[in-house]
Amino acid sequence: MKSHYKIAATAVLVGSMGALFAASNSDEVTADGVSVVKGANAVSTTASASTFMQGLVSGSAVAAAPVMGSTAATLQSSCTTATAAAPTPDQAATASFGVTSDANFYIVDTGAGLVFKIRRVPSSASTLAIGDISSMLYRGVEYQDQTRGTQLNSGAGFLYKGIDEPQVGVTAQQIGTDYIKITVDIGDMTHYYIAHRGEAKIYMGTVFSREPDQTELVRYIVRALKARIPNGPPQSDLKDTNRAIESGDIFGLANGETRSKHYANDRLRDWYYIGATGTNVGLWIVRGNSEQWAGGPFYRSLLNQGGSTNQEITYVMHYGMAQTEAFRFNALQTYALVFNDGASPAPIDTSWYDGLGLKGWTGQAGRGAVTGTGIIGGDDRSRTPGLGGRLLGTGIVGRDTRSRYTVGFSNDVAQYHTTPSSAGAFTCAGMLPGTYTMSVFKNELLVGSRPVTIAAGASTMVGAPAMTDPSATPALWRIGDWDGSPQEFRNGSFLTLMHPSDVRLASWTPGPFTVGASTAAQFPAYQWKAINNSQVVRFRLTADQLKASQVRIGTTIAQNGARPIITVNSWASPFPAAPTQPRTRNLTVGTYRGNNNLYTFNVPASALVAGDNTMTISVISGTVADAWLSPGVSYDAIDFSQ
Repeated sequence: MKSHYKIAATAVLVGSMGALFAASNSDEVTADGVSVVKGANAVSTTASASTFMQGLVSGSAVAAAPVMGSTAATLQSSCTTATAAAPTPDQAATASFGVTSDANFYIVDTGAGLVFKIRRVPSSASTLAIGDISSMLYRGVEYQDQTRGTQLNSGAGFLYKGIDEPQVGVTAQQIGTDYIKITVDIGDMTHYYIAHRGEAKIYMGTVFSREPDQTELVRYIVRALKARIPNGPPQSDLKDTNRAIESGDIFGLANGETRSKHYANDRLRDWYYIGATGTNVGLWIVRGNSEQWAGGPFYRSLLNQGGSTNQEITYVMHYGMAQTEAFRFNALQTYALVFNDGASPAPIDTSWYDGLGLKGWTGQAGRGAVTGTGIIGGDDRSRTPGLGGRLLGTGIVGRDTRSRYTVGFSNDVAQYHTTPSSAGAFTCAGMLPGTYTMSVFKNELLVGSRPVTIAAGASTMVGAPAMTDPSATPALWRIGDWDGSPQEFRNGSFLTLMHPSDVRLASWTPGPFTVGASTAAQFPAYQWKAINNSQVVRFRLTADQLKASQVRIGTTIAQNGARPIITVNSWASPFPAAPTQPRTRNLTVGTYRGNNNLYTFNVPASALVAGDNTMTISVISGTVADAWLSPGVSYDAIDFSQ
């Protein structure tokens, strides 16, 4: 079975530029409802349808190709990376490339073995809609479920009130000799399907100024025939489930294991594709830079659901589950449907979108960059061709070399992230102009931030932010690591893949934790008011250590207003205020990522005794709920210092 939604090694990335307009004149021809722009300066009219990181392929030919900007996402960065341009398509080998139409569909032949259809008129069926992909014929085999559409949410005519299917416009346009663009206009949203000659890919872009008001938040759902691509993520395959566990979207098997679409997730920074495979075939969604996402580099969203007949592959633009920041709008979200032989797909290059006239798209000339040069060597004030302006800095200093760091950038318009080198150097190119908060994360824990201003084409110096790491405070004892994650605790490494009731997990009530004898793997990653409240921690002190002390408890998310309190021997801490956290389900839907909170409890010397001491950690909340949905927290670390 192939790997389904992330890879562990850098893949080859070959860009797909080439000459955008190969024709020498500016004439336009309209036939069968399709406009064909033959030159770079043509202005078209269209008929309404509504009455991965740096590796280059070995070989001198590719190595000699020009380097240019790409908005591809990789496992290291969501920023623009340099990539080789794709060669100009062979016109003879791709002679079938083109777009035609009939009464119901636009039919696009990519010239690479993939022919797809876009519905151009309303449908009478409730599971089909105008603007859907209605057919995906790859190498002569149909992969689209003909009874359901591959579509935005539940279909373009079911997004906004007042915009039903007859009000949705679908137009097709061939640009030059190598590009086809199909535009779906849905009021405050525009969606594009784009074909590039000689590639078995359906490039896409979605831009919208507000959320739909009669359906769920924006996502694009591929509904392919599961019989032909059966090998998807196992944790979201609902085959053989026989009962609902929670809320109609988490299910159980007879053997006690659990499955859900929520468990086919990963941190944004850890994936750039999701898909499924069959015999000598793979169908993937490969994402672009996701600059319009909300939640940062560690945000998780559902990616797949395997049903009885459909393999649903989902690109979520706005999710809402455990959401920690406001949604972003008005920039084009880029992604692609990729067919291949089942191998891991390369990242996509969308730099050639510049010439297609896409709403919400900003080309490389309108973007800037930020670079930190690390703690070794001088400032790098050079410019890299094709990457636009550059913001230079002194890199990330004061790091814990045992930990992985991420540098993030965010404002109300866009978000980006990248990975610093071992010396602390980092680069993030292809950023929209504006002032951002630059955030440095130790794993998922924010340890430094500062403002950064990006200007298109500009080169500006930026200094490293001050670093504040709670690990730097000496402690008499510590449980876990200050890294913004519960992964090292009991059950912590499994909780994004299954429900906490899953039979494969260890008991949530492991008994007292003894400092010096127990390990972090014996302390529960999650604590609920109704499941495993009152966790005991035993520790010893000498007579010299009977002094005012401090207990720090870090949490990564909380459910239903939960927060921890402690007792130490007979002393009880005051109740902390309720935290600011997402209001949706979280501990049961495959995420521990919320707002990191640090609780500090000042323990008086009079509360401590020489010898054995007992601390009890409990969860409090005024919210009443049962079992796994009761108030609960996810732990980052706990320590005791003086």
